[in-house]
Amino acid sequence: MYQQMIFVNLPVSDLDAAKKFFTGLGYSINPQFSDENAASVVISDTIVAMLLTKPFYATFTDKEIADATKSSEVLIALSAESREKVDELVDRALSLGGTSTGKTQDLGFMYGRSFDDLDGHTWEVIWMDPSAIES
Repeated sequence: MYQQMIFVNLPVSDLDAAKKFFTGLGYSINPQFSDENAASVVISDTIVAMLLTKPFYATFTDKEIADATKSSEVLIALSAESREKVDELVDRALSLGGTSTGKTQDLGFMYGRSFDDLDGHTWEVIWMDPSAIES
């Protein structure tokens, strides 16, 4: 069966710093789709974050590039396999220079925390009890 993929394209101010941040989170860079203008961050088999320098990002759109530190342009949510994995990833992001954003959400069956990366893009990390979503 075909597995649809998602490629999240994000403008970054400092490509090298962004690469260091995301590899520090445990993700890898696919060199086949990376160069001095872009880095392909492999989050999973079906999720890739394309970090693009702002000038390169601008070649794909006629719109003004949002300053994610001042306005919200996207909320990226990633699932985690446990509550502990949520805390582990967010705490690691904070130790690498990310900033905490929002409040911890603990609804019992669902747990989540958020961080902003170095360019202000918001990443939500959530765990949901599988039995809560079974039909």
